[in-house]
Amino acid sequence: MTNGVPSLLLIIPFAVYILGMVAIGWIFYFRTRDLSDYVLGGRRLNIWVTSLSAQASDMSGWLLLGLPGYAYLAGVEAFWIAAGLSIGTYLNWKFVAPRLRHYTQQYGNAITLPDYFENRFAARSRFLRFLSALFILIFFMIYTASGFVAGAKLFGSVFGLPYVTALTVGVLVIIFYTFLGGFMAVCWTDLIQGIIMFAAILIVPVLVIRSAGGLQPSLQSVMRSNPQLLNIFTDRNGIPLTALNIISLAAWGLGYFGQPHILARFMAIRSVHAIPRARRIAMVWVIACLAGAVAVGLFAHAFLKQTLADSLAETVFIRLIQSHLVPPLTAGFLLSAVLAAIMSTADSQLLVASTALTEDLYRLFFRRKASQRERVWVSRGAVILIALAAFSIGTDPKSSVLNLVSYAWAGFGAAFGPLILFSFWSGMNETGALAGLMTGGFTVLIWKQLHGGWFDLYEIVPGFVLSCLAIVIGSRFRSRSAAS
Repeated sequence: MTNGVPSLLLIIPFAVYILGMVAIGWIFYFRTRDLSDYVLGGRRLNIWVTSLSAQASDMSGWLLLGLPGYAYLAGVEAFWIAAGLSIGTYLNWKFVAPRLRHYTQQYGNAITLPDYFENRFAARSRFLRFLSALFILIFFMIYTASGFVAGAKLFGSVFGLPYVTALTVGVLVIIFYTFLGGFMAVCWTDLIQGIIMFAAILIVPVLVIRSAGGLQPSLQSVMRSNPQLLNIFTDRNGIPLTALNIISLAAWGLGYFGQPHILARFMAIRSVHAIPRARRIAMVWVIACLAGAVAVGLFAHAFLKQTLADSLAETVFIRLIQSHLVPPLTAGFLLSAVLAAIMSTADSQLLVASTALTEDLYRLFFRRKASQRERVWVSRGAVILIALAAFSIGTDPKSSVLNLVSYAWAGFGAAFGPLILFSFWSGMNETGALAGLMTGGFTVLIWKQLHGGWFDLYEIVPGFVLSCLAIVIGSRFRSRSAAS
């Protein structure tokens, strides 16, 4: 064999995977009849597509890059993030999913969150819808940039491409099938991507533990590396975690209630009655994947010969696979899971953001009588524009996937989470909605820039709490809406 054969064997799974995603986009291009098809799939998703699509689009590249990297540096401290996310996932499926599916159809068959808010609160001005769309665009550009950065790190680590070149390759693939197929293409690719991610995140830690001689020798190796990595109540330097630290880590779970790309799956499932079964599938996937991601980062200390610098920690999953853990062809499959994780979220974010731009800005202020065909093509053009904006944010090679995700996650969680939860309360009105949206969104934007003392608290916590207070107080200033 020549030296190029292993590289070729590594490339084959990537090529097959990418061609498969593009083919799905092409298939659904011919099945898209109107904007409802393009952005919600006509509300006809089955339970498997809904559950795995929601969770795959939720986790993104940070599941295989950001979270393992954090666990590699911090050890079982990462449990607090995983626990918060698991609880948040369950509560979102249990309490938000059925109500949102019912309410969005009841209030004008809304296909976007800004549209739903306007209809639900009988908004007399367009400001609530405009501001909602604006926050979606701002935070999704940051969130989508995190996926592009993850893709650049993947292509750069595996194929040795320069950062910007690697960034460009990933962006072009994601744009192509999202542009063509819309929501159904995104959801069906997410189903496949979710299965690939599930397999990879469970296979890799098992192989690492087996290569190290079993669970007990693996734990002993981690202990020799740094015993504090196995202490859930201290950081890696042995400093006890404060209540502020633990709350900040577990508070990731609050973000679920306001993530538009996840909520879109709840709006699109074919029936409220299908949600309990979809929830069970989603919970198995989430708990297994989060546990696997933490295990990857932790047990990497038992396998890798050299300690990774902090700046390289987010590549730990990739480096494990590259360290002859599996044959090249299998390695290519496992590494394609990283690409799957990246694409499953970035495509969803692009689609939701482009829909907000089309329905809640373009049609609202410029072309109220735009035809269905025109709106579909404007949405496709918006996909490209938003992708280019996210691309520009992600061009810094020092960008951290986890940091970008945490910022956008907090923004959506604080701006939209309380609005969604309180929208099922008959006492909420337009004034309360505006107060909550502005308070939550701007608190995150401002808090993120401050440091020290209480300002080290994850910005989603003050944003979420203050937004809830603003909604309750603001809703008392005007009469109740006509909501049931």
